[in-house]
Amino acid sequence: MTNVIESKAMETKKEYKAPARIAQSGCSFLIQDEKPENIFISEDFNEEQRMIHDMVQDFCKAEIMNVMLNRGREFEITKDKDEVLELMSKAAELGLCGVSIGEEYGGIDLDFNTSCLFAEAVAPGFSFATTIGAQTSIGSLPIVYYGTKKQKEKYLPGIASGELKAAYALTEPRSGSDANSGRTSAKLNEAGTHYHINGQKMWITNGGFADVFIVFARIDDDKNLSAFIVEKNFGGISLGAEEKKLGIKGSSTVQVFFEECPVPVENLLGDRNGGFKIALNILNTGRIKLAAGATGGCKMSVNQAVTYAMQREQFDTPIAQFGAMKHKIAQMAILSFVGDAAVYRTGHNINLKTEQFLHEGKSENQAKLGAIREYAVECSLLKVKCSENLDYAVDECLQIHGGMGYSAEVGIEMGYRDARITRIYEGTNEINRMLSLAELTKRAIKTKEVDLVGAGKKIPSYILKQYLPFKSNSGWKQEERIVKNIKTLFMMLSGKAGQKLKEKMVDEQEIVMNFADILAEAYFCESTLLKVQKLEKNKIYQGKDLEIRKKAMQVYLYESLDICRKSANEAINSWATGSEKKWMKRFTNILLKDYGINAKNMRRDIAEYIYEKGKYTL
Repeated sequence: MTNVIESKAMETKKEYKAPARIAQSGCSFLIQDEKPENIFISEDFNEEQRMIHDMVQDFCKAEIMNVMLNRGREFEITKDKDEVLELMSKAAELGLCGVSIGEEYGGIDLDFNTSCLFAEAVAPGFSFATTIGAQTSIGSLPIVYYGTKKQKEKYLPGIASGELKAAYALTEPRSGSDANSGRTSAKLNEAGTHYHINGQKMWITNGGFADVFIVFARIDDDKNLSAFIVEKNFGGISLGAEEKKLGIKGSSTVQVFFEECPVPVENLLGDRNGGFKIALNILNTGRIKLAAGATGGCKMSVNQAVTYAMQREQFDTPIAQFGAMKHKIAQMAILSFVGDAAVYRTGHNINLKTEQFLHEGKSENQAKLGAIREYAVECSLLKVKCSENLDYAVDECLQIHGGMGYSAEVGIEMGYRDARITRIYEGTNEINRMLSLAELTKRAIKTKEVDLVGAGKKIPSYILKQYLPFKSNSGWKQEERIVKNIKTLFMMLSGKAGQKLKEKMVDEQEIVMNFADILAEAYFCESTLLKVQKLEKNKIYQGKDLEIRKKAMQVYLYESLDICRKSANEAINSWATGSEKKWMKRFTNILLKDYGINAKNMRRDIAEYIYEKGKYTL
């Protein structure tokens, strides 16, 4: 199987050349209309990419899910450490530990969007998805992107083969979201040969068995952190006990203590003072892959819920036939469909932007990092929405199972507990909401990368046009208007609030999060509409298969309008007064008009379609 995966990865690896088209720039979805033919959808993955996805899922089923079912309990790192390490070895044999590492260092170097597909596929691995995720993402990508040739030659082959287990050590007891305030120190010795690291790190995934740590520490009184590649066998490293966690119990999470840990000067990663930049860029990568994994978890929740609902009978009827159950299952499927649309649209744009930067003469590392940075706002939005979609899906899956769901016997409660961490790591959802607005504001005002000011000047005339028939060449006039209106609402409200609150805006976190939710809905609604339009235009699905996907998109837009109304009114009530408050609410009502679909019947149709297929197939 190893040869098959590696050969298929070779076929799917992109040759970097001038892209067929220039990807839409990061954040520009707010001010530029995208064409359906320009986006990537999961149906565009080729046979080789789908084979990789299926092989990873088969691995998770055979080596993890079936093992847990047979033993009647989940993996626990304190009891099953050797088995977890054996799983890592088996994954490495399939090439799964080197999905983002270059072939010259023993990896398979999947393109970015295929690596997102890998993240979705490994979701059924439960806590093991966290273990291998740390190995393939935050534990190795700092070396991939910032390491010298010698550093890459020394460490990447071992990480790709699974011989070296990798971990990422950033968080400290007093520095979580404010990562750059870390107190771990690095002092150069008198001989100038080694840095001596002292400090404490916590919540370190894979820390209990890692051979290599990416450690962030401050050299002397530097303004920013620096990053180091630290081997466990350097000495001066001790580990705390395994954390007793709510979920992901099969993954290792420990505190790591450094006491005069000697690190050779050649193990400084990137530039001095450059560690904070490394941390931010790596987290952006992790956020979109977490979103892909969360979407995989949503789909898995649908499958488990459908299987149980069709078998479980009450009042001589399968519970799947009750309207309340149809509502839940359809809603879970809709959120899976929407997450899928937004994740792979963004992942492909990162691919295209990478190719563009390479064609412009940037090095491969510069191109990849620049492309990820380009879509930092979208990555934050994806992390927030998809992790919250997952929490909804696993909660409803448990509810559908009733008492059996609450019992440890079936395993649903394990998924419920495991999912909860996704709203915390890679930056909490609250932090990511605020980051998305801060980064967008910087690009609009400081760097002028996004012309929100120019777009804002067109808003008054656009609102007046709401009283006129909407002009469009497509058959989706009402849906296109909804998407456009959500974008306009965001620009109008955030612009007016910014003008009034100015620098005080940063302290109004509740308002900022209201705006972030509207921004996220704009992106997810547009991504889903574009996906359905492409499915229709390219005749990928026809008849009932297409109609169900249309209904999933329409129900999501219907619900997004409610989310935006609530967020908009909360924001307006928080800062606007008098006549300003009155006309802002009036314009909100004009933009967010009622979308009079029969959402109940549409959900029922979606649920019945999934019952026919026996699993999630949207």
